[in-house]
Amino acid sequence: MNWKRVWQLYRLIDKNKSLSLKRHPLFEQNRVMKVFGYIFIAFWAVYLMLFGVFFAQAFDGSNYESFDRINGSMLVFLVIDFAMRFSMQETPAQDTKPYKLLPVPQQFLLNVFLLRIGLSTANLFWGFFFVPFGLLAVVKFYGFAGYFAFLLGWWLMFVLNSYWYLLWRTLIQRSLLFLLIPIAIYAALFYFGIFYDEQHTWLFDFTVRLGRGFCTFQPWAYLLPLALIVLLFFVNRRMQYHSVYREIAQVEHVSHVRPVEMSWLNRFGVIGEYMKLEIKSTMRNKIVRNQFIMGVCYMLLFCCLFAFTDVYDDQPFMRTFICVYCFACLGTMTLTTILCVEGNYIDLLMSRHESVLSLLKAKYYFNCLMLLFPMLFALLPILRGKVLLVEALACAFFTMGCVFPFLFQLAVYNKSSLPMNQKITRNNSRSTKTQIIFSFAALFVPMFVMYALIVMLDTLTASWILLSLGLAGFLLNPLWLRNIYRRFMLRRYENMEGFRSSINN
Repeated sequence: MNWKRVWQLYRLIDKNKSLSLKRHPLFEQNRVMKVFGYIFIAFWAVYLMLFGVFFAQAFDGSNYESFDRINGSMLVFLVIDFAMRFSMQETPAQDTKPYKLLPVPQQFLLNVFLLRIGLSTANLFWGFFFVPFGLLAVVKFYGFAGYFAFLLGWWLMFVLNSYWYLLWRTLIQRSLLFLLIPIAIYAALFYFGIFYDEQHTWLFDFTVRLGRGFCTFQPWAYLLPLALIVLLFFVNRRMQYHSVYREIAQVEHVSHVRPVEMSWLNRFGVIGEYMKLEIKSTMRNKIVRNQFIMGVCYMLLFCCLFAFTDVYDDQPFMRTFICVYCFACLGTMTLTTILCVEGNYIDLLMSRHESVLSLLKAKYYFNCLMLLFPMLFALLPILRGKVLLVEALACAFFTMGCVFPFLFQLAVYNKSSLPMNQKITRNNSRSTKTQIIFSFAALFVPMFVMYALIVMLDTLTASWILLSLGLAGFLLNPLWLRNIYRRFMLRRYENMEGFRSSINN
């Protein structure tokens, strides 16, 4: 094998990968989003360093040393890392598509992209926690040699976790039901390995031994994750080899779907027809459907966490955060891209008088009806006495009458179409600076407003104030929707040009 040639191809692919971002028509917006990403990473890096210092001193006087406690909690770190990778790591199948017509072996391409995943800087992110933790907890027992061996061992575990995640992410893209398998695996490991028998916590004991093996340069401690990394590398290469053809061929298995008439919406005329479009878009289009499913899952998760645990019982701010977030998260996820899906057929909408206004009304009524989901989920903490009924109603009406009108303003400024069924990866994300600012404001401003009112007044009074504001905004929806429509029409040519230019990019 000509290793010089291999190294040249590797560098060329790496250069093309970085240049592909700059060729994107929305590079300026993506660059702004990248700045926000760096700020977010810096924020959590500081938190992880503080946690590292705290945990290094938190277990003094216990039966285990601090590093034993952290090593014993290895599964917790790997589960958190696994969940975080859904927003950071993508599959290499799409990356190989531009090279299909070039005389570059596909196996080599897959090896390069899989190697890039293993050597990614994302696998070093947890170093912000382990570097200060190890300095305080490991050096005094094993010296600096053991300290660096400790960091190397944990890095190997996160590299292993990256390939483990890639395996399931590839399957989850085919069907969301595959997500249940890693959830079941992690649940079984937690239950049978740690909680089933307090006298025989075999998983905790094993990871403690593994961590000490890292510090003392035990060969088996390094060979075990290395062997699993190599195994998962080849398994992923095989799966990605088949996924490439699925991506290129775009084979779609269409089953016979019985049409749903939804005749009960006919009485609402044109607005009823557009509500049918909203419902069918949520049911059939992959991007819209995934947004809806993820929003519902987040709502149910937070409501169950709040209702059946006492984690946030003594934290008034987190209590307010969960109440507001459960009602606002679904609308924030879907309305920040308002009209972006319709940008794929914007010319057809503009061919009829005030069709966009009717569409905006249908979208508003549809999102108001979707608030029934968080209202039903909120019954869990309400029945357990952790949230007042009027408090939940206040969040629902405030979201309906204040948060939704705020997010609907993006209908004037959004001018980038959103693919309905294609996968949106991190590198070609179409989120703009305006969308990011609006989404953060829609989630956090109501939270701080409600918390401030509760602190200055009381929970009951604050709830009635928010409910009144939300009800006023709902009753005035004909006025602000028409105002948005008029401003959209003033920018219609600029927006339509943006929709057209981004359809095929």
